[in-house]
Amino acid sequence: MNIILFDEPTIRKALLPFTFTRPVAEIRVGILTISDKWREYTGEAVSFLTQPYLQEKFALHFGNKNIYINGAVCPNEGLVNAIKALKMGEALYHGDLLVALHGDNLELHTVDQLVDYAASKRQECGTCTIVKEVWEIFQFNGEQIRSDFELLTKGRKSQPVGDKHTIVYNEENIFIEEGVKIRAAVLNAEDGPIYLGKNSQVSEGALIRGPFALGENSQVAMGAKVRGDVTVGPYCKIGGEVSASVLFAYSNKGHDGYLGNSVIGEWCNLGADTNTSNLKNNYAQVKLWSYVKNGFKNTGQQFCGLMMGDHSKCGINTMFNTGTVVGVSANIYGAGFPRNFVPSFSWGGAAGFETYKIEKAFEVAEKVMARRGIELCDKEKAILKTIYDYSDDLRAWDKNV
Repeated sequence: MNIILFDEPTIRKALLPFTFTRPVAEIRVGILTISDKWREYTGEAVSFLTQPYLQEKFALHFGNKNIYINGAVCPNEGLVNAIKALKMGEALYHGDLLVALHGDNLELHTVDQLVDYAASKRQECGTCTIVKEVWEIFQFNGEQIRSDFELLTKGRKSQPVGDKHTIVYNEENIFIEEGVKIRAAVLNAEDGPIYLGKNSQVSEGALIRGPFALGENSQVAMGAKVRGDVTVGPYCKIGGEVSASVLFAYSNKGHDGYLGNSVIGEWCNLGADTNTSNLKNNYAQVKLWSYVKNGFKNTGQQFCGLMMGDHSKCGINTMFNTGTVVGVSANIYGAGFPRNFVPSFSWGGAAGFETYKIEKAFEVAEKVMARRGIELCDKEKAILKTIYDYSDDLRAWDKNV
């Protein structure tokens, strides 16, 4: 079975800025990315049918038995079994949304071809989790931590806590991979599981409440307060207070400050004492910038904080208003609240913005990635350049508007 995870166009656009730099299925929700979930459930490799400018980095492979799966769909055992039972040409739908198609040896290079082909033989699938909006990443995160925890730990034995000064509640709901270091922390898994990835570290005085996932080689700083429904992806650092938030990978919120109901992409850095508002003073539902609408959309959520795309940074004491969207490779600093939509490649803050020149952005990204032993290759540069060009119309100050 050759699994191809495809980007449904409307969902892909709704999940910007995170899908600027990755296919939909590379979004992290729970412990794993969606693509990792499919690998774990099926035991198969996966490839991606995505935007042309992303395709060189995220390869597409055809086989003799191609199964096309919507990259926004999180698997479960029942859904996987239903997909495996599909015959040639049969498709699973969730309402009007294509979930999966058995294409056999067909090489379908576009989502339009997929949809046209799938329309003839359709079946309704059962219950499944589909990430269609950016706020659903943190909204579904606790549920997905629970699901991934069961998937990853089934039949396995956790490493011991091994620190006499660490206090543990509901230890059977805590799983510790090899190489984890814990010192004088409180781990409370009464409300949900706690997963500590390989070679991760929990420092002195950290207070952690599940559901919580800490990725490989990530760190929780001294005195951090983690309130639950939090995922910290691989190679990240968190400190201060964090609740109901997801950090994808290689991002840092290492100091005091509050991050709540937020999603942070890769290669981001939040300066010391950065704070996000996740609740409006009048308790109204939060509106969030929509790339589909090209304007603000009502999320229907009372709690919604910061959505920050890859390679973006903010300086010390930055304050983000409720429901702020920051694009890719933005640099935010200064006193006051910046606008609640910051386009990609913006440089500035409440006092105003200018364009973050692409050459300077490359220079900074090269330095940041080199610290983790990763090169900013030509593929990455081409992706960033495409995003820079796409976002030109959104940087209104360049047009004196």
